[in-house]
Amino acid sequence: QSKLVESGGGLVQPGGSLRLSCTAYELTLENYRIGWFRQAPGKEREGVSCISRRDGGSYYVDSVKGRFTVSRDNAQNTVYLQMDSLKPEDTAAYYCAADFRRSQCSTAAQDYDYWGQGTQVTVSS
Repeated sequence: QSKLVESGGGLVQPGGSLRLSCTAYELTLENYRIGWFRQAPGKEREGVSCISRRDGGSYYVDSVKGRFTVSRDNAQNTVYLQMDSLKPEDTAAYYCAADFRRSQCSTAAQDYDYWGQGTQVTVSS
């Protein structure tokens, strides 16, 4: 079983919202920096957002800046990705990833050791 499990994906109309959850098993997520990635069919995996381990600093790729928000709930051992004003081009499988070795936020896939199985987001009318 994967140590990270994503949920919250689905079908939404353009302009709608979804909140993705990344819940950990056997990991305490407050000790990890977390990245959110997405991969659309025929495209390379893209780093979308991340949140640092200690100071909660975050980063967003330009295409989602102002629309997506990453946050932590340490009591629930969960990291969220709130996605608003969704566009058809946001359609992809979304993955969360965790890394213990460093604190600072990163959207480089090679920096992460643990990955979830992904959750599909489809934005279509």
